[in-house]
Amino acid sequence: MTDQVRPDAGPIRSLLFVPGHRERWVEPARASGADAIVFDLEDAVPVAEIDAARAVVRRAIDNQEPGSPRLLVRTGPPGTEAMVADLDAIVAPGLAGVMMPLVSRPDEVADMDRRLTELEEARGMAVGSTAITPLVETASAARFAYEIADASDRVAYMGGGTSRQGDVARSIGFQWTPGGDETLTLRSWVLLCVRAAGVPFPISGMWSVVDDLDGMRSFAEQTRRLGYSGCMVIHPSHVPVVNDVFTPSAAEVARWREVITVMRQAQDRGVGAIRHDGELIDEAHVKTAELGLALAERLGIATEG
Repeated sequence: MTDQVRPDAGPIRSLLFVPGHRERWVEPARASGADAIVFDLEDAVPVAEIDAARAVVRRAIDNQEPGSPRLLVRTGPPGTEAMVADLDAIVAPGLAGVMMPLVSRPDEVADMDRRLTELEEARGMAVGSTAITPLVETASAARFAYEIADASDRVAYMGGGTSRQGDVARSIGFQWTPGGDETLTLRSWVLLCVRAAGVPFPISGMWSVVDDLDGMRSFAEQTRRLGYSGCMVIHPSHVPVVNDVFTPSAAEVARWREVITVMRQAQDRGVGAIRHDGELIDEAHVKTAELGLALAERLGIATEG
């Protein structure tokens, strides 16, 4: 479709879950410092309260203001009446994206794309502006992670799940540990798949122990080392830790600037690779440094100096 646009998907370091029926939690979530909020209309909402939850979420979307955290919504599973009703209630200007639980096949993402297109057209929204975040919560989703990520240009955020005793643990059969060795292969595999599919900002699953901030930091640091851009978060106390870990440090920014400077000076002399601080660097290092600086700028970090 010629008038379709890609979602305005900026980097998300922290994606904070909020049960959709907890209206009094909306403003604290907005004030938490999270880059994005995902209102849960699936597991976290009692069936008797689902209609009220949809109304709460819609009010939050309609009251969205510039500069506020992005708002996403986790809908019912693909192909269910709950998913259809959720989309009808929440697709509106102010919605950044939808999160799809229990995805197992790429055609489910393609179907979501079509449904979003129909609703966007009917409601005067830019077609393609609503992002899709497929959740890897099944063994099938892990197996077909590339195909799922590649099924729609709307897929902007996606990564490997880590939930303790949740859907992904049940489907794959792993036993959760604080060190995360049991999900390392899963997270790495899904990351490679979504990067290969061109997903700009892979987001990993969450740290599920609310009061263990040291564990949260350790998990986030490992996640960033793997190559993820951020983590899902279940409690506001985790947000500052996650934001800190996924924010480039002053030392990293200085190093990136330095690499670009010394390499450009070398290239001006006709040299393609040099030894700098005991490391061999070339144009590939410059491209990596430029990518890091671009991310820092999108996060509001000054990169000139």
